[in-house]
Amino acid sequence: MPELHQLTAIQLLNGYRTKTFSPLEVANALVKHVSQWEPHVNALYAYRPDAFIEAAEASTQRWAKGKPSGVLDGVPVTIKELIATKGLPIPGGTGLGEQMVATEDAPPAARLAEDNAVVLAKTTCPDFGMLSSGLSSFHGLTRNPWNLACNTGGSSSGAGAAAAAGFGPLHVGTDIGGSIRLPAAWCGVVGFKPTLGRVPIDPYYVGRCAGPMTRSVDDAALMMSTLARTDRRDAMRLPPENIDWQNLTLDIKGLRIGVMMEAGCGLPLDNEIRHHVEQAAKKLEAAGATLVPLAPVLTREMLDGLDRFWQARQWNELIKLSPEEREQVLPAILAWADGGARLSGVEVVQGFQQTMYMRRATESVFEEVDAVISPTTPNIDFPAEWPSPTNDSRQPFEHIVYNVPWNMGEQPAISLNAGFSRGNMPIGVQLIGPRFADHFVLKLARQLEKRLALPLRWPALPVAKTEVK
Repeated sequence: MPELHQLTAIQLLNGYRTKTFSPLEVANALVKHVSQWEPHVNALYAYRPDAFIEAAEASTQRWAKGKPSGVLDGVPVTIKELIATKGLPIPGGTGLGEQMVATEDAPPAARLAEDNAVVLAKTTCPDFGMLSSGLSSFHGLTRNPWNLACNTGGSSSGAGAAAAAGFGPLHVGTDIGGSIRLPAAWCGVVGFKPTLGRVPIDPYYVGRCAGPMTRSVDDAALMMSTLARTDRRDAMRLPPENIDWQNLTLDIKGLRIGVMMEAGCGLPLDNEIRHHVEQAAKKLEAAGATLVPLAPVLTREMLDGLDRFWQARQWNELIKLSPEEREQVLPAILAWADGGARLSGVEVVQGFQQTMYMRRATESVFEEVDAVISPTTPNIDFPAEWPSPTNDSRQPFEHIVYNVPWNMGEQPAISLNAGFSRGNMPIGVQLIGPRFADHFVLKLARQLEKRLALPLRWPALPVAKTEVK
């Protein structure tokens, strides 16, 4: 039997029901596991093991009485630092500015509390959530458990590292341009960005979603049954729907699957990634789907326009800080956002308009196909210390080209592991569906996961180097 920290949420719940083990036993095992891993990966913020153990004790008592409360009672979970949790500040990866303590849980945290998931910790993110990197001026450097010299990606960097390292089965990230799917791909886990508004979030913004990061599609679906409940604090939320999230059966025969191997701009696609995504597409074809080659939806003009809009948006945040505080922000953020100070209002509006063009381009894809398969990332890995795969503050978004169009178009998209590179690093494959077809995307992902049938494989605890005298 796998160790307790390796079990999925569904396996944990089954163990609680059969009294094979208790939430308290799981929590104690997890605290021990975290103590061995966390010094290497630095994935956690506000880690309070005593409070975690106390919550697990309460859950154990409910299970012992045969009265669990909520579908996730006793299941360990982490929550991204940017998602407010009552009683804690939100450092935003920097710890700068006015650090107000949250007076209530944001919607994703509130739903998890309602279902009595036990919170292990918050997870790290880079400055302002504006890097796809584990680099933060406040949290320090979060490293990839598969290779500590490599980056996790971001901005859900801690969540990706925590999921890969086995810090419990369930993790919540946020995604405005790939921030769930990128670290999921580079860390070898499942990352699901739902349709905008499917999972209520506060504050809400164009393209900003919260979603599950897990070790299996089944667990992501389980988590959606909690996270997708409505909350009026999100004015962009979708109407409530009665969805049986854990029903993941799907007949692939007859589906038209668009294959989008080229992104249209940005970093070139690594050949190993191309091979693994093509092989994943062939698995769907063998199950009866028809593969349809697709042209890219993204253009250089779209990406550059979004870049200018985001520069202006970030500069608006930076001018709220004192000059002394701004000097403490990561240099890569400062060098990039400084351009926002020199943009005209017309240039910013023109940049924002590119999000509308992305929306039109992505929506039109589904006139001819039922779903899209693509790479999640163009590159396999990059150094842990870099702020992005280009390490160039003038071009920080060349790696999000397979992700960001679906944020602006609002379509659901999921990344899952398609295999490993020759250097033993995970390679992600992405599936995208039409707006509102979140359940369909999870079903398709589960069918692909089953057909890929990858051997169970997770990072090994780094061996401490012996000092040579």
